[in-house]
Amino acid sequence: MTPPTPPTPPTPGTPPATEIPAESVKHGEVFTRRWVVDMILDLVGYTPDRDLSALTITDPACGGGAFLVAVVERLSRSCRAFGRALPPAGVQSFDLLGHNVEISRGEVEETLVREGWERAAARELAAGWVRQGDYLLQKRHAPADFVVGNPPYLRIEDVPAPRMESYRRRNRTMTGRSDIYVGFYEQALGALKPGGKLGFICPDRWMRNQYGRELRRLISERYAVDALIVMHDVDAFEDKVSAYPAITVVRNGPQRAAAVVDAARELRQRHAGELVSWTRDAGSVSREHVAFRAARLPHWFEGTESWPTGGPDRLALLEELGDRFPTLEETGVRVGIGVATGADSVFVTTDDDLVEADRLLPLSLVKDARTGEFAWTGHYLVNPWTEDGDLVNVEKYPRLAAYLEAHRAVLEGRHVARRNPRRWYRTIDKVDARLAERPKLLFPDMRLEIHPTLERGGHYPHHNLYYMVSGAWDLEVLGGILLSRLAQMFVEAYAVRMRGGTLRFQAQYLRRIRVPRPDALRPEAKAALADAFRRRDVEGATRAALLAYGVRRLPDR
Repeated sequence: MTPPTPPTPPTPGTPPATEIPAESVKHGEVFTRRWVVDMILDLVGYTPDRDLSALTITDPACGGGAFLVAVVERLSRSCRAFGRALPPAGVQSFDLLGHNVEISRGEVEETLVREGWERAAARELAAGWVRQGDYLLQKRHAPADFVVGNPPYLRIEDVPAPRMESYRRRNRTMTGRSDIYVGFYEQALGALKPGGKLGFICPDRWMRNQYGRELRRLISERYAVDALIVMHDVDAFEDKVSAYPAITVVRNGPQRAAAVVDAARELRQRHAGELVSWTRDAGSVSREHVAFRAARLPHWFEGTESWPTGGPDRLALLEELGDRFPTLEETGVRVGIGVATGADSVFVTTDDDLVEADRLLPLSLVKDARTGEFAWTGHYLVNPWTEDGDLVNVEKYPRLAAYLEAHRAVLEGRHVARRNPRRWYRTIDKVDARLAERPKLLFPDMRLEIHPTLERGGHYPHHNLYYMVSGAWDLEVLGGILLSRLAQMFVEAYAVRMRGGTLRFQAQYLRRIRVPRPDALRPEAKAALADAFRRRDVEGATRAALLAYGVRRLPDR
């Protein structure tokens, strides 16, 4: 192989590539199998039956040239077919490492020579098409019809702090503990021409994690999701990785129908053509295949909240229910979490004579709701709050004052007290004692299955319990809906799973549940839901809920 042209110097004004150690960057490299590359190029429409000479394609992190080789082959064949010259600006790619740039230029040159182009011209084109630089810090990106690739998986710990600060200043979507591939999405989307398409294979964590919120907002407000292919079990890379990858195809244009595919581990090169063909067949609503399951959604999920996970049939049902039914809160349900004290050893007691009687508030704990029938275990909250939402004057409560003073060192050591020393005896959360009197549905935070329990009033929830209160609902009817596998499906779609499959039944996920309006339910439906709830009959609640929602069946996954 002829020695490649020396790397182009980095763009002036950006930190040099060597600021990120080569070993760190290599740790972020995951090389994509050729058939997966071809599938992504087919999905975005970069195919040799089109005149590609007039179109521009970008690979923002080319690595060893996995995407570039396929791109150059297709461009070459298109130019031959349409009688065009190879466009000097038709391909643009970047990489941080000079070593990768040398490899990619060599691969491009040899590919063009194999395709019948003269070596001198091939070398010149390779030098122009492949440049060393940091895509995230380029001052301006040339507009592109396509951006494709496999951006590096680099955690923030692997990037020097000054460079990460530069990334965050340039990329507003890189919030929290964002991996840098989030920035690649932002920059690539910003470079797309109207109608242009992005095709990335990346971990799908940003679709659900907090750090992906601003990227989800950007896509929801300005772009369209054309396809999502979940590839968790597919042998998509040259090396074994635990990246939970997904292919996303995003277009610079208005949202239309979106294809959702759940690829099985059996997916191989021989199946890729059928998968791509299905995504292009707008008349096909769903497909069951030995290597994938697919469904077409009429539109994509809006807003900044996490995108749901699940099989295509479930996602289609979630979107349908989202279109037809309101959220819990839109039907008059308030969702909240119990009180966090910062010092349970001080504020939680079973001694009903510890302090003045009106400073003890019966407290409901997770174990009180263990069986689904509320059974109070006799715990109280030592309550330092008035009904007006201010701290009590302890001088009026000598026994409370003495008790708090005895534990002053513990209470003052908490962050909430150090932040406001004069209010050292407050709990982390304010306490609204009026909540205690209201009937509530209680939800333990961490469980395998949703577990609503009716507390008929008189107790205040502890911070490991989430609660629902409503003046519009019969809570036994609502409890029947929430006991059902249909409600479980909503939480499974949005919630974080812990070890062993345990779900977090937090307020942010409970609020995503869609329900019929209570005044729209027929009396027989209400009776069936309430009866199933009282008997803790999950299957009966599911049957009644499906009828109430007008749904024939619940997809398995």
